[in-house]
Amino acid sequence: MGDLFSNLSLGFGVALTLQNLGLAFLGCLVGTLIGVLPGVGPIATIAMLLPITFGLDPTGALIMLAGIYYGAQYGGSTTAILVNIPGEATSVVTALDGHQMARQGRAGVALGIAAIGSFFAGTVATLVIAALGAPLTKLALVFGPTEYFSLMVMGLVFAVVLARGSILKAISMILVGVLLSTVGTDLETGEERMTFGLPFLADGIDFAVLAMGIFGIAEILRNLDHTESRDV
Repeated sequence: MGDLFSNLSLGFGVALTLQNLGLAFLGCLVGTLIGVLPGVGPIATIAMLLPITFGLDPTGALIMLAGIYYGAQYGGSTTAILVNIPGEATSVVTALDGHQMARQGRAGVALGIAAIGSFFAGTVATLVIAALGAPLTKLALVFGPTEYFSLMVMGLVFAVVLARGSILKAISMILVGVLLSTVGTDLETGEERMTFGLPFLADGIDFAVLAMGIFGIAEILRNLDHTESRDV
């Protein structure tokens, strides 16, 4: 425990300098602005903004990249709430309730809750990971194929349990998702599955394409068919 506090004090001493705080703020700001764009996730944002850190020292560059990642991760919730198009994968759940609040004229409240929740959860999660990093590493090394398979099955079962409406539709959507996940290169044999000779399918179906198709295009077509009225 003593090593934990000494390492945390050293880390805060480096991170809380004026220059590093400025880099963190700039990274969060730029990452949020880019992350708001639908389909541009944290990884793509870091890839685009990586050159701006070339002239910085390694510590400052890592802090700025962390800020860009965090900002892009949060920025995806903005489009999910306002236009029902998740900016990246983790914003899909935000679109379910956040967009409904926006349609009722409570978009500001939804954005505020997302910002406060993101800050609180990120802070608490960082402290918990710092405190439990060593035990979690030992636990992760124990996991094998059987445990990972059990986790995936449990996740699919929870997806059915938490689904609203028809259970049959929930199971059907899960099966469709599992089938779509098989597209790409097999990890064991290296053979391409259901790629139809198209190079861009070798790594699987990109999430941005699925998100824009399921949420973006579907939302546009629905609004063309049914005129939507919002409370302001």
